Amino acid sequence: MTSGSTQRHPRFNHVAMTVPADLLDEDGRKAILDFYGEVFGWQELPTETIDRKRLVMMAYEFGQFVFIEADDNPMTTNTIDHYGMSVSTREQLEEFYDKAKAYSEKDDRTVLEAKMLDDFGGMLELHAFYVRHILPLKVEVQYFDWKQGAPSAG
Repeated sequence: MTSGSTQRHPRFNHVAMTVPADLLDEDGRKAILDFYGEVFGWQELPTETIDRKRLVMMAYEFGQFVFIEADDNPMTTNTIDHYGMSVSTREQLEEFYDKAKAYSEKDDRTVLEAKMLDDFGGMLELHAFYVRHILPLKVEVQYFDWKQGAPSAG
C-alpha cells in the first residue's frame, strides 16, 4: 500500500470446507444452522443452498461467509485444524462461550474446549476458546487484550 492510499488492507473473507452429502440434507443443514445461528448469529444465504450439495452461511455481512460443499472425498482434520474469529471485547468472548456451553449441554455433537489465556510478556493477554459442531473445522474465538503502552493498545 502506498502512502496516502485509501485502499484498505486485504482481509480474509471466507472459509470453505467439504463434507459428506448426507450432512447437507434438510436435517443436516438445520442442525448446522441452528448451532451457528444460535451461538454466533450466522445466517443461511438461501439463494446459495442446494440440497445435499451446498450451504453458505453469512457471518455478519455479505463479505464474510462459511462455504460448505458436499464432496465424495470430504475433508478430514486433526485436532489443531480450525479457523479464527476475533472479538472486540472480553464480554463478547464470554457471551459466545456461554452460548456454546449452553448448546453443548443440549447437543453432545458440540465439542467445547476450556477457555485459555496466553500472556505475552505483560504486553498482551490473549483470551480464547475452541468450539466445533458437526463440521470438520473448529472455530477459535479470540480476544486480544492489549495492555497500556503496548504497540497496538491504541
